[in-house]
Amino acid sequence: MRPHTWSKPKPLVSVAGKTSLEHLLDMFKTLPDPENTEYVFIFGPYLGELQIPPFIKEHYPDLKAHFVVQHEMKGQSHALSLAREYLQGPMIMCFSDTLMETDFSFLANEKADGVAWVMPVDDPRRFGVAEEGADGWVTRFIEKPKSLDNNLVVVGCYYFKSAEQVLAAIDLQMERGVMLKNEYFMTDAISIMIEGGAKVRTNKISTWLDTGTIEATLDTNKILLEKIGSNVSKFKGSNVKIVEPVAIHETAEISNSTIGPHVSIGAECKIENCQITESIVESGCEIKDSALNRSLIGKQARVKGRGDGHIMQLNIGDTSSISL
Repeated sequence: MRPHTWSKPKPLVSVAGKTSLEHLLDMFKTLPDPENTEYVFIFGPYLGELQIPPFIKEHYPDLKAHFVVQHEMKGQSHALSLAREYLQGPMIMCFSDTLMETDFSFLANEKADGVAWVMPVDDPRRFGVAEEGADGWVTRFIEKPKSLDNNLVVVGCYYFKSAEQVLAAIDLQMERGVMLKNEYFMTDAISIMIEGGAKVRTNKISTWLDTGTIEATLDTNKILLEKIGSNVSKFKGSNVKIVEPVAIHETAEISNSTIGPHVSIGAECKIENCQITESIVESGCEIKDSALNRSLIGKQARVKGRGDGHIMQLNIGDTSSISL
């Protein structure tokens, strides 16, 4: 996600009118007992440590939130182990770049020790997969399989009936030194749980959206806008053609431009004499005389084109400036 993650952590990059983190938290509105749910945010040092806590406190002041910093990048299991003081009873673990369509309400009556959300894909070799036995229970997880035989890819969301059981498996994983490329993966910890008799099943989904790369984020922006529809109730503008679906913040100022389809424009942007399609323009940008497609423009960036209609594909970070 460079250059955007030089200045902000990946979950705070915008997509379809909100940050990825806000879309992720929306996903948990179907939890069985939302009033008594606590959230634990585990992030790396510096950007995550500096920006995630104030963002949550500003936008979700009533959220019961805890914050944990992983100073050494030793993998998912290691990250979870650092948060053990906040983990008791049933828990969900979800990666911050995983957006999916699911309903968590079934967990109120879930009997399994664990549930892994999975989705069949054509080529599973860069992911982790779940291997199921004849009885339907997961027998093991395989990280980055070499064959295409099993395509049930784990999408990065897990439910555990007992956080204590997971932490005990992670402790065993670390004692045994079960690592891949010097990182402790959750799939190995869950396999250790299964070895100890835990019953783990899969929950299949059909929509899994990724915000882990620039291209994937632009694709997710397109899919989300198609799903949730346009948000263009009001903005300051004159001589503006809108090709839906788009998301335009009400404080944006747009003139003599065509916007859309599949464009997200953040707060306090100023856009003049432009044609923009399939792009994300974050807050505070000024764009003039430009034709943009498949572009991701960081906060408070400045772009001035030649005004000749030549279509550009730009990927520029916060506070950048381009003049042609």
